[in-house]
Amino acid sequence: MRWLFYIYSMKIFSAEQIRNWDAYTIAHEPVTSINLVERATTACYEWITNIFLSTRESADKHFKIFCGKGNNGADGLAIARMLLNNGKKVTVYILEFGHKGTADFQINLQRLHELTTGIHFIQSAEFFPLINKEDIVIDAILGTGLNKPLDNFTAELAAYINQSAATVIAVDIPSGMFADKSCKETITIKASHTLSFQQYKLAFLLPENEDRVGQVHILNIGLHNQYYHNEPARFELTEKKLVSKIYRPRKTFSHKGTYGHAALITGSIGFMGAATLSAAACMRSGAGKLTCYIPRCGYEIMQIAVPEAMSKISGKENYIDEFDPVAAHEAIGIGPGIGLHPLTISALEKVFVSAQKPIVVDADALNILAGNKALLHKLPSYSILTPHPKEFERMFGESSNDFERIEAALAKAKQLNCFIILKGHYSFIACPDGKGYFNSTGNAGMATAGSGDVLAGILVGLLAQGYTPLETCILGTYLHGLAGDIAASKLSMEAMIAGDITHQLGEAFKILYKK
Repeated sequence: MRWLFYIYSMKIFSAEQIRNWDAYTIAHEPVTSINLVERATTACYEWITNIFLSTRESADKHFKIFCGKGNNGADGLAIARMLLNNGKKVTVYILEFGHKGTADFQINLQRLHELTTGIHFIQSAEFFPLINKEDIVIDAILGTGLNKPLDNFTAELAAYINQSAATVIAVDIPSGMFADKSCKETITIKASHTLSFQQYKLAFLLPENEDRVGQVHILNIGLHNQYYHNEPARFELTEKKLVSKIYRPRKTFSHKGTYGHAALITGSIGFMGAATLSAAACMRSGAGKLTCYIPRCGYEIMQIAVPEAMSKISGKENYIDEFDPVAAHEAIGIGPGIGLHPLTISALEKVFVSAQKPIVVDADALNILAGNKALLHKLPSYSILTPHPKEFERMFGESSNDFERIEAALAKAKQLNCFIILKGHYSFIACPDGKGYFNSTGNAGMATAGSGDVLAGILVGLLAQGYTPLETCILGTYLHGLAGDIAASKLSMEAMIAGDITHQLGEAFKILYKK
C-alpha cells in the first residue's frame, strides 16, 4: 500500500500545517476523513498492544479513555472499539460541552455504541470516575486545534488525572498543550507516553514540556509525501540521512594540508583542562593540523595531554593577552578556559577585527561578549556562537519561556549574521536566514563539565576541513551527541565524563561512514 512508504521526516510543521497536511492527504490520495482517523488509531492500537498487552501481567489492565467531541475524541473512541474487539476492559468518558461532535466523532460514537454500554458523559467534576494507579488512561480530549488554555471542569479533569498515578497515554498531543507556543503557566495533561503522528511537534523538543509529554513516540500514518516535500518549514530535526549527506569521507590521495590548519585560543591558569579537552576533540574531528595559542602556564600541560597539537605561548604566564598567528588558519576557535582578564578581552577584540573567516566563539569568550556587547557587532560574518541557556541569557537578555528563547536566538542570528547553537537536549541551531535546526542526538549524561569544550573543538576541526558554517553546526552537534550516546551506552550516563565523548568520536564517524 502506498501510504506505508516511510518518510524520512525532518521538517517540523506548525499545527496549521499539520491540519493542512491531513486535508491534502484526504484530497489527493484520496482517502476519506474517517478512514484517515482509522489509520491513526490503528497505529495507536498496535503500539498499545505491543507495549502494554504483550505480557500476562498486563492483560487485565483497565483502559479508561477520556474523549472530547472533536477529531481527537474520535481517535479515542476508535481506540476503545479496537481494544474492546480484542476483549479488553474499556470504559469511555466523554466530556459534555453542550454541542454535537464532529462528523468523525459521531461516526465512531455510533460504532462504539454497537459494542458496549460502558460510555459515560462527564458534565462536571462530580462525574469524574475513580482512577487506580494500575489503570491505563488514554487522553483523547483535545488535540492540536486548541486555541486557549484549559478552563472550568476540563482543567479540573486534567489536574485529577495528573494526580492519579496511573499510566497516561496522550493521543497526538497532551490535552491543554499548544503545539507552537508555551503552556508553561497553564495546566495540561501530564502524559507518561505521547503517541504523535508523522513528525515531532515543536513543543516536544523544548525543555519546559519534558514532564508533560513523557516519552514521545512518532507513528507513521501515511500522510501524503508530496505535501511534505513541497511545504517549507521554519524548523527541522537533524537526522542521520541529512547528516550523512553533509559528511564527506576522506579521499585516498590526501595529506594533512588537505584538512586544514585549525587554531584554538584557549586556556588560563587553573583552566587548562578545558583547553586540552577542546584540542583533543578538534584533532579527533579530523583537522589536519592544530595550533593551540595558550599562556605559558599551560605549555607543558598541552604538550603532554595532546601531543598531536602544536603549542604557541600567547601572552603572560597565567592568561592570554595576544594572538600572533603562526600561519593562515582555515578556522579559529576562542573561549574554552581563557578567563576574563582585561588583557584577554583586548586580545579577543583583536581576533574579531583581524579574522577574515568565521570563528567559533565559546565559553569565556561568550562571557566576555556578555560584558562587552559592542564586540558582538565586530564578529566576522557567519561565525558560530555556542551558548548554553545561561550564557545566552547573559548576552541577549532573559526569556520568559523556551519558545521565546528560540525566537530570540533566531532574531539575534539574523541581526548579527551569525549562527547560534543554543546547547541542551535537542540543541537548537539558529541560522541568519531565519531557519532553525534541532539536533536529534545526545543524552543527559552529557550534562557534565567540559562537554561544551569538546563541542567547540569539534566545530573548529570541521570548519578547518572546509565544511560551511551551517554544515559545521549540523554535523558537529550531531557527531557530538552521537559520540555521547555511544559513551553512555558503554559507561552509563552517570559515569561518563567529557573526555569519553571525544574517545567515541571514531565510532560516531564509522556510523556515518556506513551511511
